[in-house]
Amino acid sequence: MGDDSEWMKLPVDQKCEHKLWKARLSGYEEALKIFQKIKDEKSPEWSKFLGLIKKLVTDSNAVVQLKGLEAALVYVENAHVAGKTTGEVVSGVVSKVFNQPKAKAKELGIEICLMYIEIEKGEAVQEELLKGLDNKNPKIVVACIETLRKALSEFGSKIILLKPIIKVLPKLFESREKAVRDEAKLIAVEIYRWIRDALRPPLQNINSVQLKELEEEWVKLPTGAPKPSRFLRSQQELEAKLEQQQSAGGDAEGGGDDGDEVPQIDAYELLEAVEILSKLPKDFYDKIEAKKWQERKEALEAVEVLVKNPKLEAGDYADLVKALKKVVGKDTNVMLVALAAKCLTGLAVGLRKKFGQYAGHVVPTILEKFKEKKPQVVQALQEAIDAIFLTTTLQNISEDVLAVMDNKNPTIKQQTSLFIARSFRHCTASTLPKSLLKPFCAALLKHINDSAPEVRDAAFEALGTALKVVGEKAVNPFLADVDKLKLDKIKECSEKVELVHGKKAGLAADKKESKPVPGRTATSGAAGDKDTKDISAPKPGPLKKAPTTKAGGPPKKGKPAAPGSTGSAGTKNKKGPETKEIVEPELSIEVCEEKASAVLPATCIQLLDSSNWKERLACMEEFQKAVELMDRTEMPCQALVRMLAKKPGWKETNFQVMQMKLHIVALIAQKGNFSKTSAQIVLDGLVDKIGDVKCGNNAKEAMTAIAEACMLPWTAEQVMSMAFSQKNPKNQSETLNWLSNAIKEFGFSGLNVKAFISNVKTALAATNPAVRTSAITLLGVMYLYVGPSLRMFFEDEKPALLSQIDAEFEKMQGQSPPAPTRGISKHSISGTDEGEDGDEPDEVGTDVVDLLPRTEISDKITSELVSKISDKNWKIRKEGLDEVAGIINEAKFIQPNIGELPTALKGRLNDSNKILVQQTLNILQQLAVAMGPNIKQHVKNLGIPIITVLGDSKNNVRAAALATVNAWAEQTGMKEWLEGEDLSEELKKENPFLRQELLGWLAEKLPTLRSTPTDLILCVPHLYSCLEDRNGDVRKKAQDALPFFMMHLGYEKMAKATGKLKPTSKDQVLAMLEKAKANMPAKPAASAKASSKPMGGSAPAKFQPSSAPVEDSVSSTVEPKPDPKKAKALGVSSKVKSAQGKKVPSKTSLKEDEDKSGPIFIVVPNGKEQRMKDEKGLKVLKWNFTTPRDEYIEQLKTQMSSCVAKWLQDEMFHSDFQHHNKALAVMVDHLESEKEGVIGCLDLILKWLTLRFFDTNTSVLMKALEYLKLLFTLLSEEEYHLTENEASSFIPYLILKVGEPKDVIRKDVRAILNRMCLVYPASKMFPFIMEGTKSKNSKQRAECLEELGCLVESYGMNVCQPTPGKALKEIAIHIGDRDNAVRNAALNTIVTVYNVHGDQVFKLIGTLSEKDMSMLEERIKRSAKRPSAAPVKQVEEKPPRTQSINSNANMLRKGPAEDMSSKLKIMYRTYRIQARSMSGHPEAAQIVRREFQLDLDEIENDNGTVRCEMPELVQHKLDDIFEPVLIPEPKIRAVSPHFDDMHSNTASTINFIISQVASGDINTSIQALTQIDEVLRQEDKAEAMSGHIDQFLIATFMQLRLIYNTHMADEKLEKDEIIKLYSCIIGNMISLFQIESLAREASTGVLKDLMHGLITLMLDSRIEDLEEGQQVIRSVNLLVVKVLEKSDQTNILSLGQVNGDRNYLYSLCLWRMVRLLPDTINSINLDRILLDIHIFMKVFPKEKLKQCKSEFPIRTLKTLLHTLCKLKGPKILDHLTMIDNKNESELEAHLCRMMKHSMDQTGSKSDKETEKGASRIDEKSSKAKVNDFLAEIFKKIGSKENTKEGLAELYEYKKKYSDADIEPFLKNSSQFFQSYVERGLRVIEMEREGKGRIPASTGISPQTEVSCMPAPTSTVSSIGNTNGEEVGPSVYLERLKILRQRCGLDNTKQDERPPLTSLLSKPAVPPVASSTDMLHSKLSQLRESREQHQHSDLDSNQTHSSGSVTTSSSSTANIDDLKKRLERIKSSRK
Repeated sequence: MGDDSEWMKLPVDQKCEHKLWKARLSGYEEALKIFQKIKDEKSPEWSKFLGLIKKLVTDSNAVVQLKGLEAALVYVENAHVAGKTTGEVVSGVVSKVFNQPKAKAKELGIEICLMYIEIEKGEAVQEELLKGLDNKNPKIVVACIETLRKALSEFGSKIILLKPIIKVLPKLFESREKAVRDEAKLIAVEIYRWIRDALRPPLQNINSVQLKELEEEWVKLPTGAPKPSRFLRSQQELEAKLEQQQSAGGDAEGGGDDGDEVPQIDAYELLEAVEILSKLPKDFYDKIEAKKWQERKEALEAVEVLVKNPKLEAGDYADLVKALKKVVGKDTNVMLVALAAKCLTGLAVGLRKKFGQYAGHVVPTILEKFKEKKPQVVQALQEAIDAIFLTTTLQNISEDVLAVMDNKNPTIKQQTSLFIARSFRHCTASTLPKSLLKPFCAALLKHINDSAPEVRDAAFEALGTALKVVGEKAVNPFLADVDKLKLDKIKECSEKVELVHGKKAGLAADKKESKPVPGRTATSGAAGDKDTKDISAPKPGPLKKAPTTKAGGPPKKGKPAAPGSTGSAGTKNKKGPETKEIVEPELSIEVCEEKASAVLPATCIQLLDSSNWKERLACMEEFQKAVELMDRTEMPCQALVRMLAKKPGWKETNFQVMQMKLHIVALIAQKGNFSKTSAQIVLDGLVDKIGDVKCGNNAKEAMTAIAEACMLPWTAEQVMSMAFSQKNPKNQSETLNWLSNAIKEFGFSGLNVKAFISNVKTALAATNPAVRTSAITLLGVMYLYVGPSLRMFFEDEKPALLSQIDAEFEKMQGQSPPAPTRGISKHSISGTDEGEDGDEPDEVGTDVVDLLPRTEISDKITSELVSKISDKNWKIRKEGLDEVAGIINEAKFIQPNIGELPTALKGRLNDSNKILVQQTLNILQQLAVAMGPNIKQHVKNLGIPIITVLGDSKNNVRAAALATVNAWAEQTGMKEWLEGEDLSEELKKENPFLRQELLGWLAEKLPTLRSTPTDLILCVPHLYSCLEDRNGDVRKKAQDALPFFMMHLGYEKMAKATGKLKPTSKDQVLAMLEKAKANMPAKPAASAKASSKPMGGSAPAKFQPSSAPVEDSVSSTVEPKPDPKKAKALGVSSKVKSAQGKKVPSKTSLKEDEDKSGPIFIVVPNGKEQRMKDEKGLKVLKWNFTTPRDEYIEQLKTQMSSCVAKWLQDEMFHSDFQHHNKALAVMVDHLESEKEGVIGCLDLILKWLTLRFFDTNTSVLMKALEYLKLLFTLLSEEEYHLTENEASSFIPYLILKVGEPKDVIRKDVRAILNRMCLVYPASKMFPFIMEGTKSKNSKQRAECLEELGCLVESYGMNVCQPTPGKALKEIAIHIGDRDNAVRNAALNTIVTVYNVHGDQVFKLIGTLSEKDMSMLEERIKRSAKRPSAAPVKQVEEKPPRTQSINSNANMLRKGPAEDMSSKLKIMYRTYRIQARSMSGHPEAAQIVRREFQLDLDEIENDNGTVRCEMPELVQHKLDDIFEPVLIPEPKIRAVSPHFDDMHSNTASTINFIISQVASGDINTSIQALTQIDEVLRQEDKAEAMSGHIDQFLIATFMQLRLIYNTHMADEKLEKDEIIKLYSCIIGNMISLFQIESLAREASTGVLKDLMHGLITLMLDSRIEDLEEGQQVIRSVNLLVVKVLEKSDQTNILSLGQVNGDRNYLYSLCLWRMVRLLPDTINSINLDRILLDIHIFMKVFPKEKLKQCKSEFPIRTLKTLLHTLCKLKGPKILDHLTMIDNKNESELEAHLCRMMKHSMDQTGSKSDKETEKGASRIDEKSSKAKVNDFLAEIFKKIGSKENTKEGLAELYEYKKKYSDADIEPFLKNSSQFFQSYVERGLRVIEMEREGKGRIPASTGISPQTEVSCMPAPTSTVSSIGNTNGEEVGPSVYLERLKILRQRCGLDNTKQDERPPLTSLLSKPAVPPVASSTDMLHSKLSQLRESREQHQHSDLDSNQTHSSGSVTTSSSSTANIDDLKKRLERIKSSRK
């Protein structure tokens, strides 16, 4: 027992595997309990037991095994994962359970198997059970059979595959074990229950006794269709439904299911194919030719035995068929004929579709043999031809059958009609389209009038069958002329017909159609045919419906019609129906007069022939009025036109009368029922007048009206023959012109081209050039419809003329025929709209093709020629092929019968000599063109072998084969190719070339088809094996083809087909299917097609779905359903008038042209994002190479295939550069029209262009760059922003081109780089260009360096990435480059930086060699002399950019978020400008762009005090200024669902959220703020905000301002909303300012605005009034304290001050700061703070401050200074470095006083610092002190870091104390040092004196320019202009520009605010100096300049949107006025 307790403790899984059976038993029981408890089938618990299940069923202990089986059954039933165990468990059941003696075990085993089937694992189970049938143990075999039987009985034959079971049945019946035989019998009975007689053939060879027993059992079976009683999991809802139905009403489903199930199994499918060719007697071919009939009979009998096999192996039966055909056709012994026919029957039955390729050869022979009277021969022939018919389609043999119909022998006629009738029975309405029915009906109609009764009866039967199959509506048009007796006979026959396909098709059709038919049988027939025939069906059809039918029936009508309708000559059997409804008998003149007088005023008729023209004119006017008022039914058209033609008729001399007359003719034709008879009366006159200058137009209008009434084809033919029977060339040319126009208006249907062509040829030969020109124009129009085949008719014209024709055709290339605008409306009345429209194109197709006289060449294909082609000697073979090519060339168009040629050519396709293979392919290509659509019948025997050639190892042979296949497919459509197994057999061959070519071809063709034959599914298994082919190309092609297969077959079928794959393969393939499902294109629907290729018309019939000319369109199985849709989609599909149907050569070029009119870029939703994901996930190659390898090109091609028009892609990837040029030209054309598409495919376009950069051809490169310029201009207009992916795969390659030797290319590339900065941040461009400087190409290095310079110049230092220091160091390296240009470029770039950035450059560039350094200094010195021109350029160039961005703010494209920040900055800049106006310091401006104009009046009005008007300033509402800026709706919209994918990088996300903070929509803003708050609150995430602080603060205070100005004033807004927003903002800020590192990032300008905003908020009285207002203000208070404590102390102290009531608050803030000073003194930049105080004291001198109401500001200032002095002591005076002319500074004096004071108190007078400080005030200082001071300076000069500073101080010192002696200091130093100092001083002098500008960050700051004090002399302006000349306005302008440039304000993007480092070196940038100071200093300057020259007329340039100072011109008065207003505003604001 001890053991027991051991295992009891083990967990379940260990118990189950224990060696003790008890333990296992217990384990299994526990497992069973666990399984029963788990409720969720997807529970992870199940997976733990996966490994156990096999053990459960295969346990060695029988008792335990039973328990195990129970547990396993529960597991399989409930576990989601059970399917994974199928194979191993079932095989365990078979081998270890079925042999158990216990019945219970076997039952459970069977149950488990069935349960696996239920969970969709049927195939695997069946496979294991079938393996079990081979087991030696009969018990197992019996159990397996029983399991299969139960499975079949329960699940049905759809789930259990019968074929493999039936295959083994005969073997089971032979088993020695009775139990097995009995079980086999039971399963045979079960199978019979499901498939009935299909089981007989496979079992015909079993033991006769067994067969008999089976028969007995079979008879007992119930006849009803069996139904499955158990369902798969996926079908179980169906089961429930079934039960409901049965309970509801018995067997409702029965019928349907029955239809489903029974025909599903075809006995043929169950059979094994037998190979018989090898079994033919060796001497068969000799014997069959033998003289003795007995020998021939023996040979045939041998074949007969072989073909009795019900299923034959596919092979090459051509020779056998040829031999049998010969016997049938030529043998004199009728018995042998019958025998041979039987053999053919056997072949056709055994091969089925595979026999189709031979059908065409045999059918004519058999039909002609029907002349035999012997019944047994006739019967054998009938059987043969019926069997053959089933292997092909009626379409394919129709030509042969129709040819025999005209045979004189009545028996042949009778049998052919009967064959047609039998064939029709197999058809459905869709496989028997109108195009096919029409010729058959025409032939049969002849037969119903035949003298032989049997022929008539057969024809009636055939017509009756057709009527039954397609319904009356379709057939009636062809029966219009049949008299009633015969019609009844046909209908009677139709009622007797039994259709093969059940009655469904026929009845359905009949039901639908029978209602409307009876009443209008005849007429609708006529109208129907009419419509089909000619597009402009006249009104008469419907209108005269009643009369025509009564008027005595069709036969009578037919006769008079014939002579009248000359027009219908060329239209074969059209004549009858066409003429009938249009012609009316000719009336005598008397009758006409009588009718006319009844409707016209009497005077009118009398005056018709008056000699006075005025009377005639009056008469015409009356006539016209009468016609206008007449009712259509009462208008006697013929009588009226007769009256008009009465003398003087068309010889009328007065043009006015004539014009009226012609106009009346047009009116009558439009308003009345105008017949051809009437038309013939007037047409002659019209043609005569058409060339008349005055009346020509009226004549043309009348003709058009007649054409509309009588159909264009008829009218045109009449008019043409009349025009060319007279001599007047003007009339001829105008007639041709009219016709050109008319064709465009009416379309081309029904026109008799042949007749026209003869007239056109006459015209082309005319001597008059106008006639020739018109003829050529007409040809051009015809070309639109007919296509290139039109040229064939004119090839023998003179070369000069031919070239003109070609030029005209060239013009038409690519155009689509216009949609017909006339002749349609009346059409639709006839009600046969839908039917006829679908087929109309077909009619035309046939028409145009019929024009071409086809030559019969079969007689030239002699047996000698055929044997030549098959000769052993290749030269002779070649001769044979040459001959064939010659024959085809000469014939041009040939008839389909080409004798033995196919077999001969087929042999050559696998010729060992590749040259001959290629020649054969060329011949086959010619053949396709020459034979046209009739080449169809050769697809199987010749087309498929061409595909085999695609497997050739030689590239050129494959290319030729592909071209040939395409030429064929062009003619035949794809249906022929896809039908049958041939294509799948080809794909099966494991030839990588064949596979990749064939798959490529299919991938190209399938997407264009609207439907495909079901046989396409046969290719799928091979497609799957291609997906796993060893060859990479094959795999790739297979993947490309996958979506197109899926498009036709559907995902379900494709997924189901994976069932037979190995599990590993299956998973891979399913994954690929999933992927393909996502990319699966939609089927080309009619409408879609029309949109993508508007050229509905000339689409080649090939696959143009909109036109389904059924016989050669996609497939003749196209269901009739699409017809109406097509018709509607195209309006009336008459536009499809092209040569569609069969016109041979038209296809090629038409196809291309037609395709080209659609969009070139297809917008694939999320396509770009998907591509980016793929590249990120490394699913595709990253676009990164030194030269593009093939795989990159292929990859791009693949990616493009889904979103670029096919034809364009062909151009883009063509090997010839001219095609690239074409592609680029097209892309340029489509740029504007397809913006969306271009942007959707932008990444691909840019990648393709990078490939072009590697081409050697300059023209392509130039074109590409041209395109790029346009592209980037478009993108910037669209506000698009390049994604990282697009940039990184394009910019590096563009930069390569900047080093091109050609100047013009370099210039273009630079221009593109320039434009790119508008769609991609300059700071991100910088690293790419930096990379370019490392190139080996010196030109590229130089250009890149220059470009870097431009970037810095335009966008400031912030573009330098990663840091300015690193970037400049890299640039500086190039100063030592070998190449002069590179050196210069590097120097220029650094000088540019110097201009922007001052001396700090030297720190940034690090140590340079002496030589480089001196070069740089020299260059800087030189640049200082030249007045800088660059900034001017920028000032002019940049503002528009900003403006465009602002003005487009409302239509911003949803660009990636990272760029939102830049927009925000632009808004900020605009805001800065407005902020000034708000704070009451308008800058005087006259020519300021409207958005930025400040409106003083408006500001004054705010205060309600208007004292003075200034009309010059535009009235402007300030609120408008913010509207576009502050409500960036589109930004909100910009969050696309794929946002996260697109911007996975945090920075861009933060940018985006920040940009939403400033949103005008409160909720958006709150949402954004909460998001940011989340980030700030989590320490680990907070640093993500680093770098975004300024941006965030800007957004915040903009929002504060928006609330202050807009929301608070908005009555409608709930105020608690605003409070909520305030609390969000304040909460956010408090979070931010608690994080010191982030708080310190805030720069001065931004802090200043923020404080301003907060203080404004604290003072806002409106808030105090709100309930929670106090709370808000308290929070603001807290926040301000936080801001003061945490932000960068220097920045906060530099805030300066503001006047008005804010003073107090600012001062309070400063007090707070003063308290903090002891802790922060070391971290602040004193120099800058002192500079700010200095500025403040200048702007507000003591006197001014004393005037203030409170002395608080003064006290604050003094306290601040005092604290500073106390903390720093005398060193404080060293911090005045930034102040110019310190001696004038009030600050310095103040400090010194304080210092003295403190010194007196402390008594430490000996402190050297104090003396030094004092020495600066005291002019008469002692020598010693001076020396100390100088020593200090020279120490600085000697130190590396401060050398510049020292020199500047020395220069200052020398300037101040010009008599000071510095010699002693210089004496002790080296010569070099002395010269260095001198040179340095000279440089400084030159810089300051010589040039009107001062470089920043030398000792003197540019502040001089902002706060210029009046200079000591009155003549010299405040610039250091020593020459004393007058300073004009331009100097100010110049200065302003320099300042702005220096401050980085010229920066449209304004990438970031200048970092702190740069602010230190240029302290007075406007964002720091408060706008007040600026304005004051400006005004003081203006005052000064005014005093110097009263006539100052400063021309203000333009304000820049970035808050720079505006220099402005104004007259003296203006300035005073401004000042006054300014003061007023200020005082009123206080």
